[in-house]
Amino acid sequence: MVLVLTAGQSADSPQFIPVMKELRVRLPVGRPRTRPGAVTADKAYSSRANRSHLRKRGIKAVIPEKKDQAAHRKKKGSRGGRPVTHDADLYKERNTVERAIHRMKTWRGIATRYDKTPESYLAGLHLRAATIWIRSLPPTH
Repeated sequence: MVLVLTAGQSADSPQFIPVMKELRVRLPVGRPRTRPGAVTADKAYSSRANRSHLRKRGIKAVIPEKKDQAAHRKKKGSRGGRPVTHDADLYKERNTVERAIHRMKTWRGIATRYDKTPESYLAGLHLRAATIWIRSLPPTH
């Protein structure tokens, strides 16, 4: 999991590339990879910059296109480029991230942002993520 702390009123989409730079995918064997096979995100991340970043790195983008972006592309005609495609079955897996965010926010301090300093808030996020991970491990008897 990658956690990037931003100002309270900033948008999520500009943080896409910084999060991707911090991402490490660990498989059962070998060192962590910095390039996943695919990235699933909601329409908020459907910007041209995010898509081109993924394309340059050879990562499949599973991001639906916003209606206004599709209309703008169609208005350009043949100069507008190809329509965006995404794997609908893979997109259904995005709820895993949504559920993880929900589980993070079940801690009152995270949901209400009582911590006054960014460092202590980020430490709380890391602590909560660690407890979620530990609880997900299979029991050993």
